[in-house]
Amino acid sequence: MTPIETRDELVAWFAAGEKLPGEFRVGTEHEKFAFTIADHEPVAYEGRRSIRALLEGMQALLGWEPIMEGPNIIGLYDVTGGGAISLEPGGQFELSGAPVRTIHRTCSELMAHLAQLREVAEPLGIGFLGLGMTPSWSRKDMPMMPKGRYRIMTAYMPKVGGHGLDMMYRTCTVQANLDFSSEADMVKKLRVALALQPVATALFANSPFTEGKPNGFLSFRSEIWRDTDADRSGMLPWAFEPGMGYERWADYALDVPMYFVKRGERYVDVAGCSFRDLMAGKLAALPGERATVSDWANHISTIFPEVRLKRYLEMRGSDSGPWRRLPAVSAFWVGLFYDQACLDAAWDIVKAWTAEERQALRDAVPRLAFAATIRGRDVRSLARETLALARAGLARRKNFDPYGADETRYLAPLEEIVERGETAAEELLRKYHGPWAGAVDRVYEEYAY
Repeated sequence: MTPIETRDELVAWFAAGEKLPGEFRVGTEHEKFAFTIADHEPVAYEGRRSIRALLEGMQALLGWEPIMEGPNIIGLYDVTGGGAISLEPGGQFELSGAPVRTIHRTCSELMAHLAQLREVAEPLGIGFLGLGMTPSWSRKDMPMMPKGRYRIMTAYMPKVGGHGLDMMYRTCTVQANLDFSSEADMVKKLRVALALQPVATALFANSPFTEGKPNGFLSFRSEIWRDTDADRSGMLPWAFEPGMGYERWADYALDVPMYFVKRGERYVDVAGCSFRDLMAGKLAALPGERATVSDWANHISTIFPEVRLKRYLEMRGSDSGPWRRLPAVSAFWVGLFYDQACLDAAWDIVKAWTAEERQALRDAVPRLAFAATIRGRDVRSLARETLALARAGLARRKNFDPYGADETRYLAPLEEIVERGETAAEELLRKYHGPWAGAVDRVYEEYAY
């Protein structure tokens, strides 16, 4: 609750994330839909077969500390510095992985989490599905988790876009969090990540159904973000302009309207208000209250561009998917970013693209995936080239598992997709129109964790 009084303090908050290259880590976050095995319905928060029961069971199994909001358990965290479990608005179950040194570690963490979750969930009759968007549930089907910030966001979202509630309640993502060593290193990684995020979207495209029918997109989750809240999402064309750095990001964040201010256990609705007014003590809802470090961190967490700067960089463009593909998102970005030659080569691929070209690519990929083009090149060829760079970067890291395999093995699911030229979404659509005979419910049986 340290007070923040100057813009320089906001800028310094980002700079404090810098690490030496030898200290770089990667954290993997993934979300998944909980469903009732008997009838493939969403899982409510309360009841015998519920999200609360899952969290309480995981707490008993792991010994992690509960995260409470009033009388409700809303998450768990590992006090030893490991990961955390949290809930998205519609009950999407999220593992926020610990920052670890190798992809082997993040994969082991993931497999342990899923095994532990199965041990708790199976007696409850609950299963889990990794897709970018729920394939069959409507908005009215979705439960609401008992978190104050989500009540505020639910009221605000319809005022600023057509798909904000879909984003909150009906989508799941997998993301990688990566470090930077300096302001210049952050800027270069941010720019490469923004430009190549549509490539990652295509590689992980996995949301072709809405309410039981094909929706005309391969990554409808990505399309949803195009009409969610323009103030806090998008491709950030200004990040490629001269003068980009921590100060420019701080100014951008200051211009993003707030959702809430948290005081103790209470979420104060300040949706649409200015963080500058909070710093000046001029918020009508909190007269005389000044901003704190915690307020700034909370506000930064409510900004949702394709790549987000915190004290690390978050890659946010990928649909969730089967467990085997989840470590691949971290492998892809670590291979590109943690080897200087690969980062430089990736920058060479994208540095001449204009803001208009980057936006056109981002707009086309949700529907077309690998068939989208930029400057005469299709995304499939870009995916092939960037995967080759990532493979080279991972190979040079020389991190081996106990069986002698290096980190390049985690790219195999993506390389298979590129080789076939068929995204995960297209595979689902092929089955829907073929052996599934138009019955999307088969996804809960064939693709559950």
